[in-house]
Amino acid sequence: MKSFIAFSLLVAAVAALPVTSDSKDATILRYDNDNIGVEGYNYAVETSDGKAVQESGVLKNVGTENEAIEVRGQFSYVGVDGVTYNVNYIANELGFQPSGAHLPQA
Repeated sequence: MKSFIAFSLLVAAVAALPVTSDSKDATILRYDNDNIGVEGYNYAVETSDGKAVQESGVLKNVGTENEAIEVRGQFSYVGVDGVTYNVNYIANELGFQPSGAHLPQA
C-alpha cells in the first residue's frame, strides 16, 4: 500500500509540471529511487528540459491511531517566460503546504 501511495505521489508531482514544446524530446538525466516499502521512501528525477523533482516520505507515529505519512519535497521547471520556478512542499496530516517565491502568500 505504501508503495502505491509513493508511486501515486510521484505521478502527481510529474503530472503537475508544465509541459513545454521541448518536453516531448526531453530525456531523463537522473533517476534515483529508494523505496523498499519500509520506513519511508526517497526519489529524485531530473530531465533535460530543466524539470526536477525530489521527494521523501516517512511514516510518523507508527503503530498509533495518529499514524500518518509525512512527505517533503520540491520541484522546479523552466516556465515559458524562461524563468525557473521552484516549489517546496510538505504534505502531512495538516494537508498539502506548498511554498515558492511566485506563489501567493496568505
